[in-house]
Amino acid sequence: MHPYVELAFKAVRNYVTTGKRTAAPSPLPPDFKKLAGAFVSLKKDGNLRGCIGTLSPVRANLAEEIIENSIAAASRDNRFPAVREDELRSLTISVDVLSSAEDISSAEELDPKIYGVIVTSGLRRGVLLPDLEGVDTPEQQIDICKWKAGIPPKAEVTLQRFKVARYR
Repeated sequence: MHPYVELAFKAVRNYVTTGKRTAAPSPLPPDFKKLAGAFVSLKKDGNLRGCIGTLSPVRANLAEEIIENSIAAASRDNRFPAVREDELRSLTISVDVLSSAEDISSAEELDPKIYGVIVTSGLRRGVLLPDLEGVDTPEQQIDICKWKAGIPPKAEVTLQRFKVARYR
């Protein structure tokens, strides 16, 4: 198991069983010192069970991003009830570490297997990670982002793309 995923599991397990936040490793390994946005995705029986992340770094290091986003995915994803202790054994976790987002001018610059997308209209913003099962075209990515953000289907939007390094 990759150390990022191991830390995510530890953070979820500790929070669900004790209600307490896991401390970052000490001393902090070099891979955890970098600054990056990160998403933590929880699945149960192959189905999404929680996913929370940051598009750019908001904490002191990647370890803190992973810990906080793991806890949030398990307890504050409003699409799902909080993870229960009896579910811990059936969870799988992935950690996506994001590159910086770059502006693009059209869907033609997207490849849903390679790039995640950020769709913005006014104050509304939808995000979709890359390489998701059942998402095969840039148009699907954009439509899902609009739906997630409550952006009308025909609304004008700005697009950004990003890459991830996915750890399982």
